[in-house]
Amino acid sequence: MVQHWQELVPIDRYVVAASGLLHDYDRKVLTLLYQPLIGSTCFSLYMTLWSELEENRLWSSSNSHHSLMNFMDLRLNEIYKARIKLEGIGLMKVYEKKDDDARSFIYELIPPLTPEQFFLDGMLNIYLYKKIGKNQYSRLKRFFSEDKVDSKGNYYEVTKSFQDIFMTSHMDSISYDSEAEEMMQASEGKSFIGRDEQDRIQIIPDTFNFKLLQAGLNESLIPKEAFTKKVKNAVSNLAFLYGIDAIQMKNIVISAITEDNEINIEELRKSARDWYQFQHHDQLPSLVDRTQPMAQRTQIKEPETKEEELLRALEITSPRQVLTDLSGGAEPSKGDLQIIEGVMFNQKLSPGVVNVLIQYVMLKSDMKMTKSYVEKIASHWARKKIQTAKAAMDLAKNEHKQYMEWADGKKKSAKYTGKNKPIRTELLPDWFDEISTPAPDSTKKQDEDLELKKRELEETLKKLRSGKEAD
Repeated sequence: MVQHWQELVPIDRYVVAASGLLHDYDRKVLTLLYQPLIGSTCFSLYMTLWSELEENRLWSSSNSHHSLMNFMDLRLNEIYKARIKLEGIGLMKVYEKKDDDARSFIYELIPPLTPEQFFLDGMLNIYLYKKIGKNQYSRLKRFFSEDKVDSKGNYYEVTKSFQDIFMTSHMDSISYDSEAEEMMQASEGKSFIGRDEQDRIQIIPDTFNFKLLQAGLNESLIPKEAFTKKVKNAVSNLAFLYGIDAIQMKNIVISAITEDNEINIEELRKSARDWYQFQHHDQLPSLVDRTQPMAQRTQIKEPETKEEELLRALEITSPRQVLTDLSGGAEPSKGDLQIIEGVMFNQKLSPGVVNVLIQYVMLKSDMKMTKSYVEKIASHWARKKIQTAKAAMDLAKNEHKQYMEWADGKKKSAKYTGKNKPIRTELLPDWFDEISTPAPDSTKKQDEDLELKKRELEETLKKLRSGKEAD
């Protein structure tokens, strides 16, 4: 686990390169198709680096990250976070070189996919549809489409071929020798300015258990030869996109088998999408960070206390898994997931911060996820620019009385007995330090409740740890 300052400091220098010519039309693709997925900061970083390239050139001059910070009016951690998102979505490659105490980078900008590649991608188009909705998606699809040339109507092709127009002269005016042959090739250390077709997003196939999938399939039904490289790539992408494991993928693959014992990739995609929508009430998956980004993790060293151990678990676990663990392994409800998804997108909270929010609200509110209460705390954390799980924990401790007033709808945060002694009525996470002084006398029932709460929290921590080990 590393912090951004371990990867990048303001004095580090960089140059911008392009893997191929960037065209003006790419700006429309980046603006309308990629920006909804990566956000305005990532988009701005890409466009800023692009502007450093001279027209029709593939390399920029050297610059410092301090200058980039001033230029974009962003902190270095924000630039680093935007950079790794560009890397993840396939718009940038990064190369690093260390010389003694100096460090320099090459930021290679990758041209975006063409509109056709994007809309037929099978992953990015699904995420975009989920993000912007049916109407806007249809509008963009029309924007990037055009009527085909009518070649089967009243028109027929009359194009002349090359040999119809040109012929070769065999005059010996220029001799062809080794020097001429060398001139036909690219110069050593040089490459022609151009642009190759861009690779689509590809999840590493090793992340999917193909052995378990093939063990569940009868080889006589589906031969191993049917799992070509292209099919395996599609399976690993779909497994990541829809959260399908090897056992669930079995029936999806069977439904995509053709009469020739081949796997039809389009049918595979359709079956996977139908399976997901059946499981999630016609919804589509959203593109979110799976866990807390490395740049925003604070638990770097090995945990020494239970609080540090829980902090690490919250930083390396997805919000969905935290909800599942708090529910005793049950699948989170659609409503709870929509609340959390809304918080992550609308309030721009990181997964680790959302995990702290989930645990605080659920354990304090008798395992209830109240939308208005969650959104009110999330909005407060967003205004306070909380980006790490540790900062979220600290703020929850400091603002506990205020949050109690929000929950109760009144200023008093505790109930009182006839002797006016405060009694805690809510369960709080074990990272939460007692703010008020507890009552000097406790009944036997209160002691039993406290012991039960401790055991429940221990069980939650065990599930978070075991969940990560299973991954």
